[in-house]
Amino acid sequence: MSKESVFTQIIKDNEGVIFKITTVYTDNREDQKDLYQEIVYQLWKAFDRFRGDSKISTWMYRVALNTAITRLKKEKRKGNQVGIDKVIMKQTEYYDTEFEEKLKILYSHIQGLNELEKGLMLLLLEGKKYEEIASITGLSASNVGTKISRIKSKLKSQIVKN
Repeated sequence: MSKESVFTQIIKDNEGVIFKITTVYTDNREDQKDLYQEIVYQLWKAFDRFRGDSKISTWMYRVALNTAITRLKKEKRKGNQVGIDKVIMKQTEYYDTEFEEKLKILYSHIQGLNELEKGLMLLLLEGKKYEEIASITGLSASNVGTKISRIKSKLKSQIVKN
């Protein structure tokens, strides 16, 4: 199997990772598409350096988060902020409007977090354990736990107010 074929299959198998990161770190559909392409490009550039020391999804999260945060910092320097469209969700067979609304509210509050907090919540919502989140972010597992606890409290108080 060629390098391109292997890479393409890895992207297809893990496109949810990229989709979630682009959803949290962008405000509209066009930016989401641009960030998706940038992440895939950065993954391709770094593909030869993946040593297999961690799971492929952990490596992808690290590259994708770093790409999203770097892009966000560049955009902040430009000063061009666009209002949030609606959060785009992949359709499922069982569409639950109440759950969908709660999820939109949660994601809208996650949008208001800083870059690190967004990444931590995204990884937590993805079902990652603290050790894996630590590996992706470069923080210690105990620091991840502390930060996530504080973020949860912050989100809970914001959501209750609304």
